[in-house]
Amino acid sequence: MEDNDVTSANSKGKPAAVLMIQGTASDVGKSLLTAALGRIMTQDGYLASPFKSQNMALNSYVTVDGKEIGRAQGMQAEAFGITATTDMNPILLKPSGEMTAQIVVHGVPHAALSAREYREKFLPEAKSTVMDALDRLRETYEVVLMEGAGSPAEINLKSRDIVNMNLAGWADAPVLLVADIDRGGVFAFLVGTLELLEPHERARVKGFIINKFRGDLSLLQPGLDWLEERTGIPVLGVLPFLPQLRIEAEDSVVLEGTSGQHRADKGKELDIAVIRYPRISNFTDFDPLVDEPDTTVRYVTRAEELGMPDVIILPGTKNTAADLAYLREQGFPAAITLALKDGARQLVGICGGYQMLGVKLLDPDAVESSEPRETAGLGYLPLSTVFLQEKTTVRVSGSLATDHPLQLKGSLPEIVTDIPVTGYEIHMGITTNHGEASVRSLFNLTEPAGTIQSEGWGTLDGKVWGTYLHGLFHNDVLRRAWLDGIRVAKGLEPLELTFSAADLREQEFDRLAAAARESLNMSAIYEIMGLTRK
Repeated sequence: MEDNDVTSANSKGKPAAVLMIQGTASDVGKSLLTAALGRIMTQDGYLASPFKSQNMALNSYVTVDGKEIGRAQGMQAEAFGITATTDMNPILLKPSGEMTAQIVVHGVPHAALSAREYREKFLPEAKSTVMDALDRLRETYEVVLMEGAGSPAEINLKSRDIVNMNLAGWADAPVLLVADIDRGGVFAFLVGTLELLEPHERARVKGFIINKFRGDLSLLQPGLDWLEERTGIPVLGVLPFLPQLRIEAEDSVVLEGTSGQHRADKGKELDIAVIRYPRISNFTDFDPLVDEPDTTVRYVTRAEELGMPDVIILPGTKNTAADLAYLREQGFPAAITLALKDGARQLVGICGGYQMLGVKLLDPDAVESSEPRETAGLGYLPLSTVFLQEKTTVRVSGSLATDHPLQLKGSLPEIVTDIPVTGYEIHMGITTNHGEASVRSLFNLTEPAGTIQSEGWGTLDGKVWGTYLHGLFHNDVLRRAWLDGIRVAKGLEPLELTFSAADLREQEFDRLAAAARESLNMSAIYEIMGLTRK
């Protein structure tokens, strides 16, 4: 569809126009559609912001002021070309057990509550938190795209809803309802959702969008005609399935079906196995590795799937002790030791995985458990971790330590010592080294206060190392030099720099927006929002 100028509805001081994206179920594409619409509106000259009142995710994002929000809202803000703030996701739920979650309010841990406690104690007070954040966004931006959660037709949750139809009513927002045709039953999902809404809620639904369509659209048209006739609501677009869309996912549901299988071409020369424990978090750390031309990343849940990879990675986790117990139950420690003995070249720990590599985990304040306890670590590094009530959430930058143990290869003159590093930390523990002679520090990082701090530790031979840094592999020079070190150790030629993760991200945002602009009736969407499009 053509690009046109637009006139803002709040150019005379009115609050920002709002539009709410709701879905017939979880993982139908709400987050990506919100990103696509925001990218389009930004391209069309609007100052737009994302908003999700309450998000449940283990993949999180650290804002520039060191606060924690859902990763989807951070991603959306980047797609919109703006700086993410906690107003864009004022309430974040981070599951820590089957029935409990850490409640993060405006980027700071608030409480650990059971599902019942959350509904009975927290939700009655949450409306003001949500609406104050939304009001600030509407005062700052011209457009606010609101994303719902799950389905608006969850009957047992509707009375205290703060993220779907109640919120749409408080904001007086029109709603677009999204369904995923790839999972089947798309017409039943859409009509059934409408049937379970109250009449005033149903009246807010101004259009349908069908996501992930493959094939000949003309074959779907009779169904679209029937849907519009049956409901009186227009279909505003059918989005195509976009293969290998390189935009990070928020939830580990996207990893379903990948256990023990390669997520990329099995003919690639480097094999990286990421152990997927139940509470895996921030697995988007490894997306740039997936995009490398010579690297396969696979997620394994059972010890027998591990095999003999080049690298074994222990990723982040919401509960280190619980996922360490899972590793032991599944027999991973013995499998890891065997792999390292018989040919695996490195064992890497990121955040919670880094903590597991140490000798012991101390939880004197019962931060991760119901009572104080001490847990033995895997013992690969001479470290101990003490869990604390206060959470560390910070963005950092720096460079490799002068005598770092990482095995790096490449032709750039600074490849050994002067590689810049940026990342972020999210953890509730302090890790201490008790055997400095047997390990070396990895990075020198500049903390927000301006002091230089050593971070991360590795064995002198570089075979085992760990760090608190999320986003480490988004550093292009470091990522490629590290992979080339493994290639050379295998007798392969280095590839050197292959791509920019940041540039690839921007290209994928534009690819997503182009597909959406081609497929959606943007003129109708602008009209629904009360915006005049020139």
